[in-house]
Amino acid sequence: MSIKSLLLPEPGLRVLVTAGGSGIGAAIARAFHELGARVHVCDIDRAALDRLTAEVPGIGATMADASAPDDVDLVFDNVQSALGGLDVLVNNVGIAGPTGAVEELDQDEWDRTVSVNLNSQFYFARRAVPMLKQSSANPCIIAMSSVAGRLGYAFRTPYASTKWAIVGLMKSLAIELGPHGVRVNAILPGVVEGERMSSVISARAAATGVSVQAMREEYLRKISLRRMVTMDDVAAMAAFLSSPAARNVTGQAISVDGNIEYL
Repeated sequence: MSIKSLLLPEPGLRVLVTAGGSGIGAAIARAFHELGARVHVCDIDRAALDRLTAEVPGIGATMADASAPDDVDLVFDNVQSALGGLDVLVNNVGIAGPTGAVEELDQDEWDRTVSVNLNSQFYFARRAVPMLKQSSANPCIIAMSSVAGRLGYAFRTPYASTKWAIVGLMKSLAIELGPHGVRVNAILPGVVEGERMSSVISARAAATGVSVQAMREEYLRKISLRRMVTMDDVAAMAAFLSSPAARNVTGQAISVDGNIEYL
């Protein structure tokens, strides 16, 4: 088998991307579709789903709140009906959560961040694993963590806590599922260009009392390559991790961040 063929996911791969209506999730969904995969996405944003499926009619979609177990069950009913099984789960759901000093954080905002960012990973993994165990197509779970899942992140403790927990969940599942041939890895994106990062920078600037431009420059100074990554950079890593070339890659937390040195 040639190196080129190893680097491409198998044609017809059955892929579920959570929070796939926009942002990184949509970039991953488009990448897999372009590579010949059969893709289903879910998202809480109906308008985002409608835009994606209008742009890429071959992608299936379910509107769902990933933090609600009943909604997750609906997603898997639709995946079973549309795809007949599953080879790849991309657990991409996540929110930024509140920004502020720990003593000032609202408990409801903390609980919501944990529910969306961490509990959803469990809900989807629990339903996906029986399907993945039946797959013969190099099955895998890709959990979306963050560079905040390997570094401390002042004023963003709810977000960072969930992203560290995702890495722990991933490593535990890699051990648990390895004997069944199911691989589990996490991608840790860094500063990703886009509206969400702009909002995070603005919120952090307000919390620390500096200008938005100064905060943006501070973020770039922390990156060895002095540039943000793109959504397509993250999508490319997801595609690689689902390819035959990555058949012995499991239990890994892989940063796509230009080497962020500190937060």
